[in-house]
Amino acid sequence: MLSVVRVHLPSDIPIVGCELTPYLLLRRPDKSVSTDDVPESAPLDGHFLRYKWYRIQSDKKVAVCSVHPSEQATLQCLGCLKVKLPVARSYHCSPKCFSDAWQHHRMLHERAASALNENGNEDEELLGRFNSSSGSGSFNVGLSSSGSSNNLANGSTPLYPASVTQRNGGEVLYEVGRSKTYTPTAEDIGHVLKFECAVVDAGTKLPVGSVSTVLTSRVIPAPSPSPRRFIPVSGADVVAHLDVDVSSTGTFSVLSYNILSDVSATSEAYSYCPSWALSWPYRRQNLLREIVGYRADIVCLQEVQNGHFEEFFVPELEKHGYLALYKRKTTEVYGGDINTIDGCATFFRRDRFAHVKKYEVEFNKAAQSLTEALLPNAQKKNALTRLVKDNVALIAVLEAKFSNQVGDNPGKRQLLCVANTHVNVHHDLKDVKLWQVHTLLKGLEKIAASADIPMIVCGDFNSVPASSTHSLLAMGKVDPLHPDLSMDPLGILRPASKLIHQLPLVSAYSAFARGIGPVVEQQRRRMDPTTNEPLFTNCTRDFIGTLDYIFYTADTLTVESLLELLDEDSLRKDTGLPSPEWSSDHVALLAEFCCKPRARR
Repeated sequence: MLSVVRVHLPSDIPIVGCELTPYLLLRRPDKSVSTDDVPESAPLDGHFLRYKWYRIQSDKKVAVCSVHPSEQATLQCLGCLKVKLPVARSYHCSPKCFSDAWQHHRMLHERAASALNENGNEDEELLGRFNSSSGSGSFNVGLSSSGSSNNLANGSTPLYPASVTQRNGGEVLYEVGRSKTYTPTAEDIGHVLKFECAVVDAGTKLPVGSVSTVLTSRVIPAPSPSPRRFIPVSGADVVAHLDVDVSSTGTFSVLSYNILSDVSATSEAYSYCPSWALSWPYRRQNLLREIVGYRADIVCLQEVQNGHFEEFFVPELEKHGYLALYKRKTTEVYGGDINTIDGCATFFRRDRFAHVKKYEVEFNKAAQSLTEALLPNAQKKNALTRLVKDNVALIAVLEAKFSNQVGDNPGKRQLLCVANTHVNVHHDLKDVKLWQVHTLLKGLEKIAASADIPMIVCGDFNSVPASSTHSLLAMGKVDPLHPDLSMDPLGILRPASKLIHQLPLVSAYSAFARGIGPVVEQQRRRMDPTTNEPLFTNCTRDFIGTLDYIFYTADTLTVESLLELLDEDSLRKDTGLPSPEWSSDHVALLAEFCCKPRARR
């Protein structure tokens, strides 16, 4: 007979808006073990599985710690309430928890108080004081504590729905779902969920044997990043990008974002990030909210796992009007599950663009061609070992569906070429990075020679500003005396005079250096004045720097607006990225472009 051997939840903490899908291990009638579902519509040997979800509520109101969401809160910061911060951020599970979080917590107070235009004396009263000389810290004002936490309210969330399903002593169980999956809602915040799975006789509709159950931790609200502003480089009024669609006729926007693959988002690599915030069920929803919120016309993502592209990003972004292209990394080096191999994904809004052509660049194939043509047999094996790294690039040629400029040739198509790549990560392989980018640029030159077409080149280049790779992209050449060229064991970078290209590429974010206005000036403080690049696009505990870029051909395109850069201090509150608010170790870049009028021919 069908029976449930095991049931558990992959995610240890449930989060509002993130789907919960229990893992079931079943023993089938033939004694084999399976994880397949057995719905009522397709019973197995006269039996099927029935699911129920309950919200467990007690007579005791409970709040959860804002820092350790699996813990019940025992302290509430009254200063948070006075400056009208979200009540959920005011809760802490212990004095030590509050003291450890104080540096960032005080920053929240300061920003909120500034927004309320309160004077200095009132700010001081609201902020409270923390004496770091004490082992556990001392708090002079602004804290409410209770051992039982009975006095802690749970915000404005309704604690008791209208109908009661079950009552067990002081606990009340409300049935909230009857499918295998369940997505917690705001009403579930602060409560434990109970999942039940029963084998049911298809004839009698009655359970057979014992009912398998599992309890979750308390549901927590989904932290979400504060909206980033869209800033015109001309110094015009700042656009609140989440409220206004900037993609007007004649302009288009391009997003580039390394989203951090699930296989790389490990607690070993990012020990400072809570495990629940590293889980894919949480990160995928947070990433989707962020990506969709930017409303970009073209979305270039890196580190998109093959399975996640097909099962999540394609159907979800299709709901928002996007069509998709994808290039998975090659597999000469990586030998794991095909679904966990990542690649580059390019999405475009179908009401703004049509797909014309797709080019796939496999650097492994280029490496094989290079070694066959240039290197003696004795060096080929070592050369391939160094050059074959599975990296790829995806090039899409799109046709705009919008009218660009009044002066355009009537009836002539407006094409756009968008290259999306993820260059090799290893720090000690600077020659390989440079060779990969040079290979990509030579391919783009061929496309440019065959068509009058603006170009966007974006992605994670794993190269800092002023590196040889960045110089090649931004300057069109590499100085023969550049220190990176000293690392060339295969001799593939010699002579340095061949490291050139003819594409007039300019970094989109360098437009901040040429812009005007106080908001643009603020952004310039988050730029490197020597390279005109952001101070960072990647921020972890061990590294902070710029690795991601959006380049464009300056003879055909102009930059209209840019997504604001983030402040390092605001990200360092959690040591680095990823964090509960930001679900990648990279930050997104977004630029709005306008095509220049073309001369009549």
